[in-house]
Amino acid sequence: MASLPIQSPPSLSPRAARTRSALISAGFELLAEKPIDAIPIDEVVARAGVAKGSFFNHFSDKPAFASAIAEEVRSDLEDRITAANSDVADPLVRIAGGMCVGAAFALAEPKRTIVLLRSNASSTLTSHPLNRGLVVDIEAALAAGLLRDAARTGGVLYWLGLCQVLLANLVEERSGLDTARERLSAMLVLGLTGLGAEPERAQQIADTACLTL
Repeated sequence: MASLPIQSPPSLSPRAARTRSALISAGFELLAEKPIDAIPIDEVVARAGVAKGSFFNHFSDKPAFASAIAEEVRSDLEDRITAANSDVADPLVRIAGGMCVGAAFALAEPKRTIVLLRSNASSTLTSHPLNRGLVVDIEAALAAGLLRDAARTGGVLYWLGLCQVLLANLVEERSGLDTARERLSAMLVLGLTGLGAEPERAQQIADTACLTL
């Protein structure tokens, strides 16, 4: 299992950065075990080995803490999606690629996926920096006449919802590779046609994408 890549704000002193890193690492382990509402701050600071006051020097409350932890995980996932799509021009294939990378992430790193799913604050906003790639791809597909007009206002939210449900299902069912491929293919076809893609094109993209899982 890969460790959580922690990025501290550049304005922090080395000591503050170490404290924040210790809190994030402790919170990650705890969030993998239970929801944020069931985690006392005393338990976080005890596991991190820092003073309780240090928690509030870095986070306003527990939801903000959970959001910061999830942001670390999602940033890594988005980097993987960007890398996978780096040589892909077709916006429909790029949109599908994001779901495919997410599915692979859930299968390979269920613990980190659970942490991500337990706090997804603000990540459905089209203005969120981590959604920029999906926003651009949907806009490109709309401009090319590949999607229905409703995708202009609801496409990002719709696709993020599908991806979140798929990741949760793969983690909960502990799906094997064959089952995961079948599930991913079905979700891609339903998702792409829901956005307005032609059924045959959606199936073709799904068949190709699943081979990379």
